[in-house]
Amino acid sequence: MQGLLNKLEKELKLRNFSKRTIQSYLYETKNFLEFARSKGLNESVLKDYLLKELENKNPSTVSHSISIIQFFFDKILNQKIKIAHPKRNKTLPNILTTKEIRKLINSTSNIKHRLIIKLLYGCGLRVSEIVNLKKKDIGFEENLIKIRLAKGKKDRFVKIPESISTELKNYCGLNNSEILFPSNHGGRLTIKSIQKIVQNSAKKAKIKKRVYPHLLRHSFATHLLEQGTDIRIIQKLLGHSDVKTTQIYTQISQASIKNIKSPLDNI
Repeated sequence: MQGLLNKLEKELKLRNFSKRTIQSYLYETKNFLEFARSKGLNESVLKDYLLKELENKNPSTVSHSISIIQFFFDKILNQKIKIAHPKRNKTLPNILTTKEIRKLINSTSNIKHRLIIKLLYGCGLRVSEIVNLKKKDIGFEENLIKIRLAKGKKDRFVKIPESISTELKNYCGLNNSEILFPSNHGGRLTIKSIQKIVQNSAKKAKIKKRVYPHLLRHSFATHLLEQGTDIRIIQKLLGHSDVKTTQIYTQISQASIKNIKSPLDNI
């Protein structure tokens, strides 16, 4: 089993997959190999594994597992296997209102934590992007932040919100670290640390919705759309390769629905 995983890791590195993606592929493939240890590596065993996965995981997660294991069969075992992806549940994230965003920020007294929340929402950043930000990426003259090698190994720029420009500049002068948000023990904050920061602030703000870092990115995009920002601009700000990914926010936004006048009101 380890030999197969080593081959897979080598293949992923040659394709310049991110460290996080490689970890995900190895983890999922290892789980499948352990399940198939005494059963054999074939399509029938894979289907049994996926049925077991569907008992405990949502269809989107299982769909991701299918893509990973198909890659393993194709590139490592030289076998072409086609498995239908399960129909996904079409659920939409429960976006925060601007009032809830304000409460979230105001309930955060720690300077560093408050800035993290402001950048997650104000720039629509991913948690991994916050973790990897360096002070040299902040261009105060151009009022831009450079996001280096984000998802898909792409660089992009986002605008520094005018309301936090001075606050961010002052924060940058508080320590000599190259990293924008270092941990208390040196080095970078972990993704889990940032998730905890957001959860704690939401609890203090008494927000009843499930609040997590990526929800702030969803809220950023939805609020921009409701302000009338062009979908292509939002796509660029979020770093989406395909505008179809960005178009989900047209479904999330409730502004058009709220503005509809029911024919009942004309009676």
